[in-house]
Amino acid sequence: MLSKFFRMCSGADPDLLEDSPKSERIKYAGIGGTVFFTALMATLASSYAFYIVFDQLYLAASFGLIWGLLIFNLDRYIVSTIIKQDQFRKELLQASPRIILAVIIALVISKPLELKIFEKEIDRVLLEQKENLTLQHQAQVAGQYQSEIDRLEGEILSRKSAIERKEKEVDALYHAYIHEAEGTQGTLKIGKGPVYTEKRSKHDTEAKALQQLRTDNRAPIARLEEELAILRQQQAARVAEGQPVIDGFDGLLARLSALNELPFLPGFFIFLLFLAIETAPIMAKLLAPIGFYDLRFNDAVADKLSWMKQKSMHREALRRTDQQLNETAFGELSKENELALFKKQKAREILAWQAEAFYKDQQKWV
Repeated sequence: MLSKFFRMCSGADPDLLEDSPKSERIKYAGIGGTVFFTALMATLASSYAFYIVFDQLYLAASFGLIWGLLIFNLDRYIVSTIIKQDQFRKELLQASPRIILAVIIALVISKPLELKIFEKEIDRVLLEQKENLTLQHQAQVAGQYQSEIDRLEGEILSRKSAIERKEKEVDALYHAYIHEAEGTQGTLKIGKGPVYTEKRSKHDTEAKALQQLRTDNRAPIARLEEELAILRQQQAARVAEGQPVIDGFDGLLARLSALNELPFLPGFFIFLLFLAIETAPIMAKLLAPIGFYDLRFNDAVADKLSWMKQKSMHREALRRTDQQLNETAFGELSKENELALFKKQKAREILAWQAEAFYKDQQKWV
């Protein structure tokens, strides 16, 4: 049963194979097996590729099955149309379009398997790419807000620096009049003399100015800090909006791009494996020696072609003979006076009938 199925896969004529030696049936069962398993591998690889694209098992399996049937039908057709004539160059020329197509198909269906085999390495590359994309996105968003943030921060820093300078100045005046009272600096006299009073008065004046400076800048600094906080929130929101897109950077194209960054040789060997699988049906047919089935098949084809050519020649001879007979018969009829008089009478009757019909039609409008 399995042998018959594989022979059917080879595209061979079942009637001719049944009358062929057992070795021929085994040979074509092997060729059909390579056709079947090539289609099976194409189904599995394409199903995984479609699963990466659609992320739906049943949809991917359906598309993969369609792709596998397409490859099966194509391989079966090509193998069945390679006519063994013990002329390898001619047979290779017949198979050359399929071999070129096999290279393309092998390149296509080997990629999903590479994606699965090197999945961990690809995940690592994708992680690095996502991190780089995140940094680029953050830098791009920051560039849109940075100038305004720098302006607000600069204005806040300027106001706070003015307050800090005034605080240092007031603090220095405070220590000056304290040291004057202690006699450790200034006049070096202990007690609260005129110099102490002058320094204390200057300190009190600058302390009031400091207090006024703090009061004047409290509301502007609060407003600027609020604007700065809102601006940073907007920046964080813009970064957060783009992050899901970066996190979703895991599609088929992204994985293929990441795969290209891995070493070349491992993927190339996988491609060669699939190329060998894809070209296996063709090579099996090309390398198989011409056998009993092939001779009988060529003989049957030659008989059919000869019979079709004979029928075509016979039809052409009949057509030419019939044409000559028609020319002779109608030529003789054209010379008969009785036939001419009959046609003249009938023409006269037709003209009379047309004239009578025209006259009656005109009477309707009178």
